[in-house]
Amino acid sequence: MAMWRSVCALLALSIASPCQAALEVDLQSPASIRAAAKVVAKNLMSYYHGDEPGMTPGILPGPPPGGPYYWWEGGALWGTMIDYWHYTDDKTYNDKTTHAVLHQANAPANNFMHSNWTISLGNDDQGFWGMSVMLAAETIYPDPPADRPQWLMLAQGVFNTQAHRWDDQHCGGGLRWQIPFANTGYNYKNSIANAILFNMAARLARYTGNDTYADIAEKVWDWMEGVGYIDKDYNIYDGGHVEANCTDIDKAQFSYTPAIFIQGLGFMHNYTNGTGPWDARLTALTKRTLEWFFPDGIAVEMACELDTHVQCTTDMLSFKGYVARFLAQTVQVAPNVHDLIMPVLRSSAAAMVQSCNPDGTCGFRWNKGQYDGLTGAGQQMNALGTLMALLVDEPKVIPPVTNSTGGTSLGDPAAGGDSSVERYFKPITTADRAGAGILTALGIIGITGTLALMSTRFGEGGA
Repeated sequence: MAMWRSVCALLALSIASPCQAALEVDLQSPASIRAAAKVVAKNLMSYYHGDEPGMTPGILPGPPPGGPYYWWEGGALWGTMIDYWHYTDDKTYNDKTTHAVLHQANAPANNFMHSNWTISLGNDDQGFWGMSVMLAAETIYPDPPADRPQWLMLAQGVFNTQAHRWDDQHCGGGLRWQIPFANTGYNYKNSIANAILFNMAARLARYTGNDTYADIAEKVWDWMEGVGYIDKDYNIYDGGHVEANCTDIDKAQFSYTPAIFIQGLGFMHNYTNGTGPWDARLTALTKRTLEWFFPDGIAVEMACELDTHVQCTTDMLSFKGYVARFLAQTVQVAPNVHDLIMPVLRSSAAAMVQSCNPDGTCGFRWNKGQYDGLTGAGQQMNALGTLMALLVDEPKVIPPVTNSTGGTSLGDPAAGGDSSVERYFKPITTADRAGAGILTALGIIGITGTLALMSTRFGEGGA
């Protein structure tokens, strides 16, 4: 009964709702949180079939119409499971995680740009895989065999290919949303793609000690403010189109975008020892994000989780978990926002528990005080990420390392530069038409015309 009283007491701080049977966990007990996380993780991994005969390692069922999940959410899944190992020391899923990530790495380029996923290959999609392998390096997740690509090398491969696409010719800079020119959305520059570039640059700067990465992080932040995607109140809007010089700003706000920026700001704060503008930016964006996306201390996906109904895409149903995970890692590198973030993560977790059944099946809405029946892999990642975040202050949960403070992952500053892959993702020139590249490009165009909905911003929910 003590654990139920603990959960109900925390819940009462956030919402007026009767306590009912839910996931059994005492949110004051690290051991209980780890036990509950194990239950939720098992449920989450029941959605993964990539290690079964005839299935593709690394991905969740999809993309549509073959299943509800786009390729990028596989990358998000493995980042969640790397964190699960890091927070709980449960190695149950490590072999699956390593095999899945390496299978999708796109050897020998090692940049997560496999031609199989061209139809849904945005900079943000590629970037989620990059953030997951960066996490592996930072947490000293077990290194792959010596003859396979290493975590840091893979992160650098993603970063290098994305930094190469920085486009000064339109809107004064920034990354486009899509990578292949024929994809719907290639003319759209959005905040999430640039958030990930900023995040990776900040984390690579801290891990390697190379100021070049930090300079690029600063360049991305300055562009985001200059183009108006980040306003004076630290709202972060979705994006705009190049033909309008990015002035037609779509003011939709999605929770994972500021969370990715907050994580990057935390790393820049740490890398610069709190000097410069990073501390003020971190504090301001953290306060605004918690205010907007955690009304009454409970996570809500404001763009689609309405009071009367939910209109979120499959992608959007997974954002809460990334927010919790990224905010939790932020407090490790920037303790000055610890006391802003942790009380909100605790109150949100208390509400989240009420959305889960005792078997670890979790719903989506956390502010209704009950299980809503809206289930999926994203909802399980939300619950698992939020539970794990409560363990961040445990002594065994080490802060992100660097290559001089215990990091073991080997890197390659020139990783990812395989022109035979990159050339298919650029507009065709007259010179290309004599070569085989035109055949591939025409194939991409044909597929895109047939499956246009799959590569729209609305089809993927901005991810």
